[in-house]
Amino acid sequence: MRRIQTSRIGWNTVMSLCLIPLSGFAMDIFIPSLPDMAVQLHASPAAIQLTLSLFIISYGISQLIVGGLIDTYGRYLPNMIAILAFSASSFVIAYATNLEMIYAMRILQGFTVAVIAISKRAFFIDLYKGEALKKYTSMFSVIWAIAPIVAPFLGGFFQTTWSWSSNFMFLGYFGLLFFIAELLIGGESMKAAQPFSVSSMVQTYSRMLKTPDFTSGLFILGLAYGMILLYGMCSPFLIEHQLQFSAAATGYCALFSGVSVMIGGSVSRILVSNPLGKKLMTASIMQLTTVALMIPLTRYYHNLATLLIYVFLLHSAAGFIFNNLMSYCLIRFPQYAGKASGLTGGGFAVVTSILSSLMVNTIAITNQVTLGIAYGMIAVVTFLFLLKTKWKEEEERKVEVPGQRLSIQTISAEANV
Repeated sequence: MRRIQTSRIGWNTVMSLCLIPLSGFAMDIFIPSLPDMAVQLHASPAAIQLTLSLFIISYGISQLIVGGLIDTYGRYLPNMIAILAFSASSFVIAYATNLEMIYAMRILQGFTVAVIAISKRAFFIDLYKGEALKKYTSMFSVIWAIAPIVAPFLGGFFQTTWSWSSNFMFLGYFGLLFFIAELLIGGESMKAAQPFSVSSMVQTYSRMLKTPDFTSGLFILGLAYGMILLYGMCSPFLIEHQLQFSAAATGYCALFSGVSVMIGGSVSRILVSNPLGKKLMTASIMQLTTVALMIPLTRYYHNLATLLIYVFLLHSAAGFIFNNLMSYCLIRFPQYAGKASGLTGGGFAVVTSILSSLMVNTIAITNQVTLGIAYGMIAVVTFLFLLKTKWKEEEERKVEVPGQRLSIQTISAEANV
């Protein structure tokens, strides 16, 4: 086994931080290219949007098993194989002429990105302790948030300058660059291998899923992220086809969406000590009010300004809900911190992918009114889940599992990874 050299830990740390937002880049960079892909591949918008859903469901399900695998086989070798496979699949997509091949490669990319992300998170736990570990985990959310802000903007530039395939060429070269870097200076960080037990993992997952507030949290997380993803899947067609703007404009609007989500997440950190149930209901009512006002308005006024009002109000509230509940679910079972992380990340991703696929295949979102209806359906379901769920505040969780409480600040940082 090739161990990581002490003198190279600093460079490996930088590489790990650079790879953390890869999931966002792989999902968001080609959003401005969705209409061009539909034209070039002679496919419907729903068929092209499925490339996003397949990636996120593969990424979500893979997280449920990857953690156990890298604890058994190490971080370095699985990460190297995953980076190389990710790079190769990106090049295949760039040259693909049929959707079936693209679908297969997107499923593969979801799995490989899950391996990369989880192995890089494990890298920090392996090599850093105490305050140093807290310092790096506090950077995770900031770094992760870069992807949904920068990736669509970068993708809009690639689409305008070249074509949709250039986005995947970029991802391919990105992966190849990091594969070479890992080959030259990378190494294994795991101290000792652990046996992989499927039965133990299944039993733990079963117990967590039987806990009502945890399961509700997973569904609401999926709904919140689904609202953001729904916009990403539909906005290129609304902005470029209906409003007649360029792909670059789609990128700018995606950047605005990312900033809105970040604002919501930042506000949730400021209000971290406030009662969870009250602040979640406030955000949910804000979403319902926005939809109730915007649907009638966009029947008569539908332009870029009204679309961005939708985005700011709904996505900032979704970011607020998401950040609060991700933290809640991760610390709900502190005695199973690792498995809770895998189930939370994988569970909400599956809910999001199913929801987004159902929406785009059952509702023809051709204008801002139908987008508002889809938003409204998600907002209503979110409100009903919040209404029926009794959340355990921090003091109750401390009594329930004494002496095993994790730092909210640390968990909040890990929530967006």
